[in-house]
Amino acid sequence: MTEDKPATGNGNGQGAGEPAQQQFLLRQLYIKDLSFEAPNAPGIFTMDPASEPEVQLNLKNSHTALGDDLHEVVLHISIDAKLGDRVMFLVELDQAGVFLLRGYRGEDLQRLLGIHCPSTLFPYAREAVSSIVAKGGFPPIVLQPISFEALYAQAGEQGRSANA
Repeated sequence: MTEDKPATGNGNGQGAGEPAQQQFLLRQLYIKDLSFEAPNAPGIFTMDPASEPEVQLNLKNSHTALGDDLHEVVLHISIDAKLGDRVMFLVELDQAGVFLLRGYRGEDLQRLLGIHCPSTLFPYAREAVSSIVAKGGFPPIVLQPISFEALYAQAGEQGRSANA
């Protein structure tokens, strides 16, 4: 999505009448917050291993403008795994990134922040969750791919119906 053109024209990298150059770059990737709890360990490990746990996944994202076309995007993931009425483990992760989004405005910028940035962060979040669950003594969780475009569209529909 990054478009590199040689600098020409008026000294700011744009020729006279040319639109602003668009850039989409991940500048920094980091875990902002990570929490793992296994409140019923070690007793939970003695339960029937053939039983399938009930896993609830909650997902949301947020973003903050940092100035100079930089934006922090945070993908918030919460996982609650239960075996019967006993909690196996809880994971909360805030996978974050600082993105340079230059030359985008309005709806284009909102789509990048709501779709493309979380899509970029998700594989890193998936690996962090799988790793921390395995280190907690449980079989790794493999989070299935998520369509952030569908979630963005759904959030837009909910926002429109709430305003109606």
